Amino acid sequence: MSEGMRTVLSAFRVLEEVAYAQPAGVGELARRLRLPKSTVQRALRTLWTAGWICPDGAEVTRWVLTTRALHIGQRAIADLSVRDAAAATMQELRRETGETSHLMVREGDRAVLIERVETDHPIRAVIALGSAVPLHGSSNGKAMLAWLPREQVAEILGGRLERFTGNTIVDWDAFLAELDRVRERGYASNVGEWRTDIAAVASPIFDHNAQPVASISISAPGSRMPAGTRESYGALVIEAAQRISATLGYRRPA
Repeated sequence: MSEGMRTVLSAFRVLEEVAYAQPAGVGELARRLRLPKSTVQRALRTLWTAGWICPDGAEVTRWVLTTRALHIGQRAIADLSVRDAAAATMQELRRETGETSHLMVREGDRAVLIERVETDHPIRAVIALGSAVPLHGSSNGKAMLAWLPREQVAEILGGRLERFTGNTIVDWDAFLAELDRVRERGYASNVGEWRTDIAAVASPIFDHNAQPVASISISAPGSRMPAGTRESYGALVIEAAQRISATLGYRRPA
């Protein structure tokens, strides 16, 4: 990486940290970013000159965002849909795995497919755009539910877990334990819980308010996604969801 590129990346990192820690001082920023104070100070001066930040008061010791940065951030969030944010990442997932990538959002007690990138395999898991799948019987649904309060999960699902196949989890204690596992590892797995022939892994997408607004998954016939493959694909959907979430303005807790 060139020196110029490192300088630009440092400036962006400093800008992002000011946005979340403002008013922020040089020492605090240097500690949080693990950068030399001199590097942080140069980045701050550059961002000040460009109009993105300004001193918080008369003394040049602590920094805040300017309205220019705030207006652009608000405009970006308003104009950027989950589908737009996910488009490139979904294509990349399809290239990496050769399997279908699905993007879903929650509507009531169902997960609704809003975008997909299909596999080239002649045998595939086909779900039409706009189709709704049960939250408790799908990897996408479980991925979104796992980060919600448990009382909200019960309210959303209406207190009853319908059985779709022999693998559907219909016991509440078992289902809540499954959500705990999803949250612990970062992705949900589904092996024939809605349709016996489909396996999938999914990870949640968070918006700038840290709400799980969507999920991204890799789906395939079960024969092409054994346990080891699900684990490796799980790591891929976690990374994909994190990139999309960051694009939507989400910042992971330290």
